[in-house]
Amino acid sequence: MNPSKPSSDRVKELMDGLEPAIFENAAFTTPKPLAESTVAILTSAALHHPEQPGFDPRDTSFRKLDPKRTDYRLGHWSQDIDQVGFGIDYNVVFPIDRLNELAADGTIGAVSEVHLAYAGNQFELEGIRLDSGPEGAKTLLDAGVDVVLLTPV
Repeated sequence: MNPSKPSSDRVKELMDGLEPAIFENAAFTTPKPLAESTVAILTSAALHHPEQPGFDPRDTSFRKLDPKRTDYRLGHWSQDIDQVGFGIDYNVVFPIDRLNELAADGTIGAVSEVHLAYAGNQFELEGIRLDSGPEGAKTLLDAGVDVVLLTPV
């Protein structure tokens, strides 16, 4: 592997030929109409609030984000991430203002009080798939979330 290549190219090389997980019975639920649904954001930008711990490499846990705050920290550590857009407008990775506008005009029923952030630059997804993923899903279900908006980074 050539270390002078951008890390995104090196990751593609590492992932080349990796077999995807096969699920015999995919879970699917028909959601309520959007105008009646509570929507949450799930971002892979490793966002967190200042008092929360940042994301270390291989950290498959999640952070709860408070939608009433705007002090989000971008914890994504890839050298290929351009943080300028986030620095100008956090809605680039966490479109909470857009969700609030959609709730105000009745397009969606409500914005959740709980949103989640994971660190998306992971090589080993077992911890998310088996542990923090189901835990995050339960957290959102317990908060009354009907629809999740995924913002991958």
